[in-house]
Amino acid sequence: MMKSRRDAPNINEAATQLIKFHGSYQQYNRDERGARSYSFMLRTKNPCGKVSNKLYLTMDDLADQFGIGTLRLTTRQTFQLHGVLKKDLKTVMSSIIRSMGSTLGACGDLNRNVLAPAAPIARKDYLFAQETAENIAALLTPQSGFYYDMWVDGERIMTAEPPEVVKARNDNTHGTNFPDSPEPIYGTQFLPRKFKIAVTVPGDNSVDILTNDIGVVVVTDENGEPQGFNIYVGGGMGRTHRLETTFPRLGEPLGYVPKEDILYAVKAIVVTQRDNGRRDDRKYSRMKYLINSWGIEKFRSVVEQYYGKKFEPFRELPEWEFKSYLGWHEQGDGGLYCGLHVDNGRIGGKMKKTLREVIEKYNLNVCITPNQNLLLCDIRSAWKRPITTVLAQAGLLHPRYVDPLNITAMACPALPLCPLAITEAERGIPGLLKRVRAVFEKVGLKYSESVVIRVTGCPNGCSRPYMAELGLVGDGPNSYQIWLGGRPNQTQLARSFMDKVKVQDLEKVLEPLFYYWKRKRQSKESFGDFTTRMGFEKLKELVEKWEGLVTKPPRYNLQLFADKETYEAMDEFAKLQNKSAHQLAIEVIRTFVATQQNGKVE
Repeated sequence: MMKSRRDAPNINEAATQLIKFHGSYQQYNRDERGARSYSFMLRTKNPCGKVSNKLYLTMDDLADQFGIGTLRLTTRQTFQLHGVLKKDLKTVMSSIIRSMGSTLGACGDLNRNVLAPAAPIARKDYLFAQETAENIAALLTPQSGFYYDMWVDGERIMTAEPPEVVKARNDNTHGTNFPDSPEPIYGTQFLPRKFKIAVTVPGDNSVDILTNDIGVVVVTDENGEPQGFNIYVGGGMGRTHRLETTFPRLGEPLGYVPKEDILYAVKAIVVTQRDNGRRDDRKYSRMKYLINSWGIEKFRSVVEQYYGKKFEPFRELPEWEFKSYLGWHEQGDGGLYCGLHVDNGRIGGKMKKTLREVIEKYNLNVCITPNQNLLLCDIRSAWKRPITTVLAQAGLLHPRYVDPLNITAMACPALPLCPLAITEAERGIPGLLKRVRAVFEKVGLKYSESVVIRVTGCPNGCSRPYMAELGLVGDGPNSYQIWLGGRPNQTQLARSFMDKVKVQDLEKVLEPLFYYWKRKRQSKESFGDFTTRMGFEKLKELVEKWEGLVTKPPRYNLQLFADKETYEAMDEFAKLQNKSAHQLAIEVIRTFVATQQNGKVE
C-alpha cells in the first residue's frame, strides 16, 4: 500500500516554500547512499544574538531529543538545529515558541535576523543600537497569525510591541502600505529575495556592517547621547560561479536620519526594494543589483518619496575595527561577560555538556556573535574563578590559548546536510587551518601573526568569504576558488585570484604567497593589503615560478625535548594528527597552562 503524503518523511514543493518563511529548510544526508533520509534544519531568530537562559536550555534539550546532538551558532547570531524529523517539527517549533523564541522569518524572502553588537556593554550607544535592532526586527516581522495557527494552535505567545513600532508599521502617509492586508508592509508577495540588516556603533565592526542590505550606525553627540543614524545600503555576498553579472558588493552611504525617524527610513528602503527589486530572476533579486542598476542618487530619491523627507549628509565616522569580545570583560554595570571561541559555531560533546551546566547553574543569559562565538553574560565577580576552571577543563580556553588563525576563521555548515554545498567547509576547515599554520611556521611567520580565513562550500557565501583576506569558495568536488584582498576590519572586498585549486594543492599557492608576504610587506601591512598592493598578476607569477623552500634537515628542539626517546614518542603521536612533534608539544603545554590558570584575574 502506498504511504499517504502525511506519513512520508519529506514534504512537497509548495510546503517547502511555506515552511521556509517559518525558519526551516528540508535537507537530507548527502553522505548516505540509497534512499534519502530526510530531515529539517530549523533556524531561530534572535535580534542582536540575545538568547535568554530559558531559550538556551530549551535549544540544548531539543538538540539532544530531536536533533543530531549538536547546536550550530550562525554568522547571523542565530541557532541552527539540524536533523529534526518531520513528525517532530511541531513539538520542536512549539517548544521554541513557548520559550519566548521564534523561527518566524529566519529563512525566506523577507527580513532575516537583525544583527547588532552582541556584547552586553552598559553604554548608551550600545544599548541604543541593540534596542534599535530589536525594534527594526519587530517592525519587519510577518503579522499574519498563520505561524502561530500552525505550530501552537493559534495561541499568540508574544511580548507587547513598543508603540513606536506599531505606529511606524501602520503609517501609510507616503503610500508604503497595503492598507487592507494582514501584511501591511509585505502584502501577499513579500520581498523579491532575502533581506539583511545590521545595526552597530561607530568603530565596532563585529557585525560585518558593509555586507548587509541596510547597515545602520548610531551617531552620538560629544556626551555619548544618541542623536541619529548613518545608513549604508546595498551590501550583499551571494553570487553565482561563471556568471560575472552576479557579484558580492559593499554597502555604500545613503545618508543620515534623526533617531526618531529610523523605523520610517528603514521601512522606506524595504518598500523601495519590494516595489522595484527584480522578481523575474532570483539571481538578480537582491537590493544590491537594484542599486547597482539605478545608481545611489536615483535610489536615494525614490526612497525619499516613501520616507517623506530628504536624507541629511552622512556624518563622519572613525575607522572600523573587528571586535571579537573573546575572554573576560566588564559590562559596565558591575557584571562581567565571558566570550568563548567556538570553532565554526558547532557546540557538541563535552563542550555542550559543560556549557549547559554553567549556564544552568549560574542562571546566565547568553549572546551569539556574528563570528559564531558565544558570550556568557551577567556573571558576578565571585563566579569568575569557578567558571574559568570548568570551561578550561572542557577545552573552552581563554583566547590567548587559541590559535590566532582560528579566532577569526569562519566556515558554513556545507556537507553533508546543506543541499547547495559543492564541497566541504565546516568539516574541512580544522585541517585547513592546521595546514596554514604549518606553512606559517615553514616560511618563518610568528605564531601571533594571523590572516582572516573564511571557507564556504558554495558561492552563496554564508560565511562571508568575499570579505576575508583569504577566502576559499567551493567550486567543485574537493576544489576551491581562492579570493584575496579583504581586510582584517572587513572594509574591503576580496577579489577572485584563482579557480579550481584542488584541496591537496593549496600549499602550492599559499606557501609562496605567505613567503613573499613575510619578506616584502611594509611595516605592519596585513596580508590582505599586501596582496592588493602587489597586484594579482605579480602574485600569480610568483606562484607559478615557486619551486619550494630550501629546507634544512630537521633538528631536535632541545628547548622542548630533553631526550631523543621523548621526541620520537611525541613525533609518532604528532604524525597521526598531521602535525610536527614541536606543534603537538606546544599544544599540550598550552592546554595544560590554560587549565592551571584557574580563573586568575587578567
